[in-house]
Amino acid sequence: MSVAQPIELPRWVDLAVLPAVNLALALAVAAVVVLIVGFQPGEVLALLVKGAFGSKAGIGYTLYYATTFVFTGLAVAVALHGGLFNIGGEGQAMLGGLGVGLVSLAFGPHLPMALMLPLVVLGAALFGLAWAAVPAALQAWRGSHVVITTIMFNFIAAALLGYLLVNVLKEPGNMAAETAAFADSARVPGVHEVMAALGIEWPRTPLNLSVLLALAAAVAVYLTVWKSQPGYALRAVGFAPEASLYAGIRPPRLVMLSMAISGALAGLVGVNEIAGAHGRLLAEFVAGAGFTGIAVCLIGRSHPVGIVLAAVLFGALYQGGAELAFEIKGFSRDMVFLLQGLIVLFAGAMSQVAAPWLARLVALFAARPRAAAAATRAG
Repeated sequence: MSVAQPIELPRWVDLAVLPAVNLALALAVAAVVVLIVGFQPGEVLALLVKGAFGSKAGIGYTLYYATTFVFTGLAVAVALHGGLFNIGGEGQAMLGGLGVGLVSLAFGPHLPMALMLPLVVLGAALFGLAWAAVPAALQAWRGSHVVITTIMFNFIAAALLGYLLVNVLKEPGNMAAETAAFADSARVPGVHEVMAALGIEWPRTPLNLSVLLALAAAVAVYLTVWKSQPGYALRAVGFAPEASLYAGIRPPRLVMLSMAISGALAGLVGVNEIAGAHGRLLAEFVAGAGFTGIAVCLIGRSHPVGIVLAAVLFGALYQGGAELAFEIKGFSRDMVFLLQGLIVLFAGAMSQVAAPWLARLVALFAARPRAAAAATRAG
């Protein structure tokens, strides 16, 4: 039985038009479902957009969620370009948070912010990298499937973090499984604090300067994957691992490199969530962001620009969905999860459904200038 091959589209259509069409299809199907259960799709969409972007506070929460999704989306993308499906972003983010917590508790009371913040970022990246390195090594030199090992490491990470918070790191006298609050030097400044220092009024939200780190990470991924020799080798291994051997590329090393970068990016979630928002290490701070990163990567077509835009989309769904639950009686967060699921469905499993029609449209519009030119020459 033959397997259908993906439709070849121009690069700009594949990166921009196809994701937009898939998103429109997901929204159309979601609108039908919303109508069936008794709500007005136009009202729901308007309130969702208003909740996400209609106020400074809404924008702050949307960008706060998006910051986390940029990190996890980039983590999935780097691994995919190396031919690997890193489904362990959840556990790598947990270990990144653990790295932030250990560094902050150990050095926060003694070092100034100028030294602490680089240490916090380094701790998050190194702990996430280390947690991804073990599945990477098993894949590179023992042939263990990285999907299986990374998803198993998610459970191990959750158990390890829970044990440490309950038995080792918990604040004395606190009933909750969380550490003591970090020193001010170990906390990433909030955007509202920076705005206040500049004389600009901005509401207090979890949005912090980690958003700049996320943008820097997107630029760094683009330069590394598309504009460097190791990035070219990484994409070569991901596209054709056997052929890359003839070019002198050693796939095991590239497997380690792609997973190391991927784990470090996922670990940076700890900077936004632990050092930026909560100010202490606690359980369940990742809250599914590692798996959301898979959808963000798919919608963004594994490109940093697309991932940033997709992260903002999912940030808007999280924030706008929370507002919908307050504004519309009987509207639950489950409807928002349904919309997220539809977006994942159309961006992932059904991402090529619209491709044949787009290919025909592209061919049609490309044929018109050629036909006009031929008619001109004939005349």
